[in-house]
Amino acid sequence: MKLRWAAPSLLVLALGALVPAASHAQGTTQTQSTETRQRPRGGLAQNYPNPFNPETRIPFDVGDPPTCTESSRIYRVTLKVYNLLAQQVAVPVAQGGVAGGKAIENLELSCGRHIAYWDGKYQGSSREVASGIYIARLEIDGKVSGVKKMLVAK
Repeated sequence: MKLRWAAPSLLVLALGALVPAASHAQGTTQTQSTETRQRPRGGLAQNYPNPFNPETRIPFDVGDPPTCTESSRIYRVTLKVYNLLAQQVAVPVAQGGVAGGKAIENLELSCGRHIAYWDGKYQGSSREVASGIYIARLEIDGKVSGVKKMLVAK
């Protein structure tokens, strides 16, 4: 009698385990394709040197370089540096090109590879930041496009 109940119970458990996995996989595929369509084009590369003292450069891409299929499109870009308490520490400046020397906060940039420069100082002061981990966060057209960890070592 016990064996007759064991087989159907195992079958129900096996089917129950398979059904949610299959529906979850389909949901993931749909979610990823939606995210891919809505995700801003571009990305944040690792800063160099890393660790650094006292300054660093942060490369980032806007659009879809090197092809730049929408070469005439202008993107609104923001790059900020935060400490581990999520407090804004600095806004790096664009290095070279038309936007050279401008703070990368709602800065209009065209498609391509760009370089940001951060002098390792608190925004609006001449004080150098303390040793530790900092986070660079890139937004393109109001959407987060990349986050990287940076290390200040003194």
